[in-house]
Amino acid sequence: MNNKLFMQSGEDEMEFMPIVSLNEEEADADGQHIPDELPLLPLRNTVLFPGVVIPITVGRDKSIKAVSDAYKTDKLVGVVAQKDSSIEEPTINDLEGIGTVAKIVKLIKMPDGGTTIIIQGKKRFKIDEITIIDPYFKAKISVLTDEPLVDDPDFNAMLSSIKDLASQIVGLSPNLPSEAAIILKNIENPSFLIHFVSSNLNCDLKQKQQLLEINNIKERAELLMNLMQTELQYAELKNKVTNKTRAELDKQQREYFLQQQMKAIKDELGGENAAEVKEMMKKAESKKWTPAAKEMFTKNIEKLERMHPSTPDYSVIYNHVDLMLDLPWEECTVDSYDLKKAKKVLDKDHYGMHKIKERILEYLAVLKLKGDMKSPILCFIGPPGIGKTSLGKSIAAAIHRKYVRVSLGGLHDESEIRGHRKTYIGAMPGRIIQSIRKTKSSNPVMILDEIDKVGSDHRGDPSSALLEVLDPEQNHSFYDNYLELEYDLSKVLFIATANNLSSIQPALRDRLEIIDLSGYAIEEKIEIAKQHLIPKQKEMHGLKDNSFKISDAVIEKVITDYTRESGVRELDRLMASIMRYQAKELVVKGKLKPTVTLQDIEKILGKSKFNNELYKMANMPGVAVGLAWTYVGGDILFIEAQSSEGKGELKLTGNLGNVMKESASTALTWVQANAKKIGIDSNLFSTKNIHIHVPEGAVPKDGPSAGITMMTAIASALTGRKIKPYLAMTGEITLRGQVLPVGGIKEKVLAAKRSGIKDIIMCWQNEKDVEEITQKFITGINFHYVKTMQQVLEIALT
Repeated sequence: MNNKLFMQSGEDEMEFMPIVSLNEEEADADGQHIPDELPLLPLRNTVLFPGVVIPITVGRDKSIKAVSDAYKTDKLVGVVAQKDSSIEEPTINDLEGIGTVAKIVKLIKMPDGGTTIIIQGKKRFKIDEITIIDPYFKAKISVLTDEPLVDDPDFNAMLSSIKDLASQIVGLSPNLPSEAAIILKNIENPSFLIHFVSSNLNCDLKQKQQLLEINNIKERAELLMNLMQTELQYAELKNKVTNKTRAELDKQQREYFLQQQMKAIKDELGGENAAEVKEMMKKAESKKWTPAAKEMFTKNIEKLERMHPSTPDYSVIYNHVDLMLDLPWEECTVDSYDLKKAKKVLDKDHYGMHKIKERILEYLAVLKLKGDMKSPILCFIGPPGIGKTSLGKSIAAAIHRKYVRVSLGGLHDESEIRGHRKTYIGAMPGRIIQSIRKTKSSNPVMILDEIDKVGSDHRGDPSSALLEVLDPEQNHSFYDNYLELEYDLSKVLFIATANNLSSIQPALRDRLEIIDLSGYAIEEKIEIAKQHLIPKQKEMHGLKDNSFKISDAVIEKVITDYTRESGVRELDRLMASIMRYQAKELVVKGKLKPTVTLQDIEKILGKSKFNNELYKMANMPGVAVGLAWTYVGGDILFIEAQSSEGKGELKLTGNLGNVMKESASTALTWVQANAKKIGIDSNLFSTKNIHIHVPEGAVPKDGPSAGITMMTAIASALTGRKIKPYLAMTGEITLRGQVLPVGGIKEKVLAAKRSGIKDIIMCWQNEKDVEEITQKFITGINFHYVKTMQQVLEIALT
């Protein structure tokens, strides 16, 4: 029930005023005559009952005119309700047939130009005929009277029940003041009691109109009681839920309860998130979900629908659902099985690298025959600058797959791979899931760059997290902490790159299919420069349309005199220097020479940085040339031995590691034990100190492969015999005089070739490694395969 009566006329807002408690007899005390014809005042949203006083703000022009004319005469108007309150300009058919004669008690002109009237209900009436439509409705009416009331005990009981029900409703409704109950008790007139309660009843407009139209006051009371019973039950239920909620729920639960109440009024709840939730559901219809993903998505969407966008958890769940929608799940690109075309793409982008290209073509062939297979986990091992990373991009292009690169260099947090728990502030999925999301394909070519440079600290070990990613038996169910679901990575073609195999964790290394990529020979570098580097640098420096030639001899001079690398990065930079010089010449002189000569190279790049003559000869006893392997490729290594007066001590310098020091001790012991065979006086070992030095002392050196080189240097120093010029050697030694095989043969041999070496001594078991090198790259080098250290000295000493 409402303690305040309201009316609305036209388009204006409702005005409120406390009800005036007035007996119906007092309303008729003036005995004013009601004429047969009255101006009509249509009202929206309310029904006026006899005896009730209410204020109305009049807004329609017709209504203002009707009120003004009536106020000047007898101040009587016929108040009728509209059948449809949404109609702005009602017609005759839009008005109810029965209304209430009202007296205008007061007419007030408002400051804003509007008109407010206070009216008092008099008698019910029935419209007999509309006589005038303009400027306002006027009608002939018949006054209705209630049927005579006979003394009826049932009716008296009804009145008592109506008062009791009204008092209960007032007590259960916190919005109604307690004074309303006092007013009810003081009403004695039955008819006015019914009209008073009906006017304040919180029910539908049509039900109020029905109450007004009933002539029999007892029937009117019965209908009123039914409506009041309904309202009382609603008030009791609402009060019960409210009291129970207030007693049991904490702050967060109260907020949830309020949202549940607000959900019933969707317009007021504000469809702030309804549009975006609906859009997400629409996107989800076209997704190829796994059953688990679909179930989680449905649960999260249901949570979002119940949440208000301002709650903290809303953004967490929203971002999680957004990630699920962005992931491709079972969406894959279609592979190209044209092996000839794939080989053509690979050959176009990269020169050489036959082993890798063959492995990719084998994978494609099996995929074509079988239709589906677990992707291999390849790992390209080799020095920097030889094209390991860019090769991955070519592989993706060759088989028509998406390409994505994940840089692992310096990574030291396990969460970078597995993701963070989504409840943390700033949580994100791991790099793997992010990359899949970026490519929008479940079968991309994913390059794990610099996998040997993954670090570890107190936050975790990323290389251990990579074990699951790179295991074909496990990665079909990779679990990301942020996603909180298993994701299938078995269709991803993982390609890892590394410079140093020994830096990779053993368990991780066991999961990789290792493919060694050695450095390029001079001939290969010349071809790479002609096919790739020079055209690229020409385009980058605006010289694409200018034709000038750089001969093979010029390129070879740049390679041999200005670079010492396995790859081609430094060569690329030098080519850029040449192009910059050519660009300057073109701008200054307006034309270019048709060819770049050897003299131009010295003018552009300066004097030669590397003098091969230093490496080609050992022109004094005790100086031997060894071959070394570094993570940037092969290199030449001088080993110097010098005897001096002393007590037979061995001194080692040159920043040597433990293994290399042990090799030097082993070499000296073997020379002592075989002094007579070599032609050395055994007394020298007690009167001479041996000092072994390896130049470039700032560079750490280690490994067993310099064993025969140190032994040869010691023997040369003690015998005074020079070592054969243009000779280099590599191999491990034993106390029994055997020569053992070593690794990195291709890099070492190519380094020897770059330095002008003509003879190389190595273990006979390394012959198979030499055979893998393309023969045209090592022409002019004689290989001597030995089994014992005695054979080494016979070849090396002159």
